[in-house]
Amino acid sequence: MKIINWFKREKSILLVSIILGSIITGVILNYTKGYSEAIQTSLANHVIRFHVVANSDSREDQEMKIEVRDAILEEMTPLLSTSDKIEVTRDILIKNSNKMEEIAKEIIKKWGKNYPVKVTLGPAVFPTKQYGDIILPTGEYEALKVSIGKATGKNWWCVMFPPLCFVDVTHGVVPEDTKEDLKQVLSEEEYKIITQAAYEEEIPIKIKFKIVEWWQGKKVNKKYQFVEKGL
Repeated sequence: MKIINWFKREKSILLVSIILGSIITGVILNYTKGYSEAIQTSLANHVIRFHVVANSDSREDQEMKIEVRDAILEEMTPLLSTSDKIEVTRDILIKNSNKMEEIAKEIIKKWGKNYPVKVTLGPAVFPTKQYGDIILPTGEYEALKVSIGKATGKNWWCVMFPPLCFVDVTHGVVPEDTKEDLKQVLSEEEYKIITQAAYEEEIPIKIKFKIVEWWQGKKVNKKYQFVEKGL
């Protein structure tokens, strides 16, 4: 009888432990999911990305894409350099969308092609991307997209607001004035996550970044297709 009672007690303890463990796990998952959503949404509300998609992966189409990218950036950078608000940058991009389309068409014509060009401003999903010492997590962001021809080739992307398009993504350091612009619109927590996650010694920040990255990755994989084959 004592053995039976002991097993019953142990079974009850095990059952209670499983239930408590499930509750704690659920609370942690809900908290981290909410945290991820809040961080990524706030970042997305303060960033406009630039996305150029080539007609195909042929060498010619890829080189053409780079020339289109450079020409558009050369035209738009002076106009965007004075903007310190995302609303102003958005307005400039909308007003100059036809101009950017004309620039792309001129270059395509120079290459002896007649590919159509489409310039749009709207939501797009991006994977995690590093710009110098700033890292933006996976998620949906507002983006200026230039689609060339069939737009099935490798694509290129950067950030138009704040201006990170000319930062060396491997070894570069984002200028302090650009970081200061970010600091003005992001919370202290958000700013730390994107500016310190690249440093190995910042373990707590890296963990927080991974939480955001993991949840957003699960979210976009279910609903969207990534901006793939980036170059």
